[in-house]
Amino acid sequence: MKKFRLYGTSACHLCELALAMIANHQVAMGCFDVEVVDISASDTLFARYGATIPVLQHPDSRELNWPFNTQQLRDFLAS
Repeated sequence: MKKFRLYGTSACHLCELALAMIANHQVAMGCFDVEVVDISASDTLFARYGATIPVLQHPDSRELNWPFNTQQLRDFLAS
């Protein structure tokens, strides 16, 4: 099973939107897991992703930065 990471913060409404989009794809595709990583707990992660969250990281380390639409997300998850 593929394991993706979603980088964001708890106060990020765009992160909540991205997570909802991902959850819809989990129901439809059912072949991946998502770890939510709060970047506010790490200075390094905050410096890297603070201006671009939410960011979805593929198991092969590719990243999909916001904004992304449903089709872009579907393609990224399936690849």
